[in-house]
Order: sequence, then C-alpha cells, then structure tokens
Amino acid sequence: MSKVIPVSILALGLFAVTFAVNLQAPLYDSYATESEVGATAVTVAFAAYVGGLMPTLLLLGGLSDRIGRRFPIALALILGTVATALLVQAPSWISLVIARFMLGIGTGLATTSGTAYMTEILGADRARNAAVIVTSATSLGFGGGALATGISLGLQGHTLLPVSYIALFVAAPVLALIALTLPRVDKPRPVSIVRLPVFPTGTWVFGAAMALAWSTTGMTIAVVPLELAENNLGGWTGLVIFLAIFVGFLCQPIARRMSNARALAIGFILIPLGFLVLLAGVWLKVLAFVLLGTCITSAASYGFTYLASLAEVSLRAPDDRARATAGLFIYAYFGFSLPVIASGALADMLGLQSAMVVFAIAQVTVTGIIVLVWSQRSAPSEAAINAG
Repeated sequence: MSKVIPVSILALGLFAVTFAVNLQAPLYDSYATESEVGATAVTVAFAAYVGGLMPTLLLLGGLSDRIGRRFPIALALILGTVATALLVQAPSWISLVIARFMLGIGTGLATTSGTAYMTEILGADRARNAAVIVTSATSLGFGGGALATGISLGLQGHTLLPVSYIALFVAAPVLALIALTLPRVDKPRPVSIVRLPVFPTGTWVFGAAMALAWSTTGMTIAVVPLELAENNLGGWTGLVIFLAIFVGFLCQPIARRMSNARALAIGFILIPLGFLVLLAGVWLKVLAFVLLGTCITSAASYGFTYLASLAEVSLRAPDDRARATAGLFIYAYFGFSLPVIASGALADMLGLQSAMVVFAIAQVTVTGIIVLVWSQRSAPSEAAINAG
C-alpha cells in the first residue's frame, strides 16, 4: 500500500477526533443558560476536557506501544461521537462536563498514538515531516469544529442539533472502521499497559512555552466567547475560535523552515502581544482588534510553538515518541485548564474584562521569567560550543 493512503487516513482520523473537541464551543452560552450557571461553571466544563485527558496522558501515554496504534485512534473517534450525541440527547451543563471529559480521553489516546504512528509510517528519518502533518491535521480539527458549528447556526438559526454535529455522526464511525484496517507498521512491545510519560532532557522550555501558549488559547476559547455574547457579538464566536487555531496552521510552513529554538523564540514574542491586542479589542469593543489579537496568539500557539515543541520532543526521544508526546501535552493542558478556571472564577467575582486584565499581567510576567531562565541556561552551552 502506498504511504499516501495510510498517511491521509490517519490525518483524517486525527482531524475528526480534534474536530469534535470544540464542536460545541459556540453553544457554551446555550448550555450554561439551560442550567442557569455562570462563567466559573462554563470554564469548569471547558476544563473537564483536561480532566479526561491528563490521566490518559499520565497513565496510558504508552498504551499504543503495547496494543498497537490503530485501536486507540478508532476508540477516540467513537468517544467523540458518543460525547456529541450526549449533548444532543440531554443538553445541559452536566452533559457538557461529561462530554468534555470523554473528549479529553479521546484526544489523549489519539494524539500520543497518532504522532508515533505517523512517524512510523513515514520513517524515523522524516520525524519532522510527521510532526508537521500531525500538527496540521489537529490544528485544523480543533479550529474547524467550532467554525463548522458557527456556520451551521448562522444558516439554521439557533438549534442544539447543528449540521456540524450530524456531519461528525456520519464521518467518525466510518473513519474508526477504516482506521482499524490501516497497515500495522509498528512493532508492539511486551510493556506494561500503564506507562508514565517521559520528559526528554533539555525540552523543559518547550513544555513551558506550550503551557503558556495554550493557556492563551484556552482563554480565547472559553472566556472570550462569554464577553462577545455580553456585547451581542456571540455570532462571531465560531470564527474567533477558528482563527485562534487556523492561523497557526498557516504559519507552520514558516516555522518549519526555522530551527526549533528560533521558532520557539518567535512564539514567546507573539503570545503576550496577541493577547494584549485581543484585550484591547474587548476593552474598546472593537471586533477587528479581537480578531487580529486572536490571529497573533494563534500564530504563536498552533504555529511556531506547537510545531517546534512537538518536533523537538520527537527528535529527542526516538524510542519513546508516544510517551514523550504525552509528556509535552501534560505541560500544554496544564496551561490550557488551570489558568482558565481561575479566570472564570475571577470573572464571576470581578467581571470578565477584569479577569482578562489579571490574566494578561500574569502572562507577561511568566513569559519574561521563562525567557530569562532559558537565555541564562543557553548561554553556557553556546559558550562551550564556541570554545570547542
């Protein structure tokens, strides 16, 4: 079988898994209204995704090393379908929490096994190309789900069964069956099913950058839509979430031509810059600034930082790619969840705009500290290389 076919099917599978993750985002306000809950509850439901994902990464990051790559990907597709069906059958905040939890498990299974599987299909010498395909497929999926629902609501009017949900119900089960027929190019090892993630030496700064970048994306997906809804701009939520991820996908070819360290450095500059522009847009009620800031943060999160980090850990752990990917995503989703929940609690106490200001201050401060430590640790290594 030509490599093009399994690579394409695997990419479609990863796209569908991540497509389901933010599919319901434009309806957060509706689910919250249905259950009469506030911003804190919405961010808790949003972060329930991490509640399912983190244990999967911590305990089952190496599951596919034991049972093969195909089954975890197929299972992830089914979990996404069931989670979305739950929201249709019982639309409420509680259902949203359960669905997000299930989606987290699915993402954890798919991203770890999918990254390793893509590298094995293409060959170890093309690990960076494999990372590009995985980041592209997942970036389009994370952003595409929200956009599809936003467009569906725009065409159908308000509904809790948008066409985007129906598309997932049709495509995901079919892709799950096809995924099980993919060639078995990996060599399952007689290891324990429960395997802890690994953190390759020298990759801490890439993990920290992912945490910082994805905390910004988390704010854009969970908190900014609430502010847009308050300003009667809720119809733009799908586009905002799509831009929060899709622009990063467009930047990946640029990042690919750079060294991982240089791409990471650009990410550190764009992360706070983008959120400050977005914050200005929210504060001044200028939609153009909100969209521009979202695009800048997307370039950082899903463009330069995401690609550089995934490529780096894959290169530094050639024999443990699945577990190393799990380790990287632990960093990422730590940032994706806790700061967002804290901001939601602050929003209920101080208001949405005040919570976003506090987040921006914390973000700029943490970025400065990480860059300072990174530069200090890098200086001795560069001096040693020059002396040699």
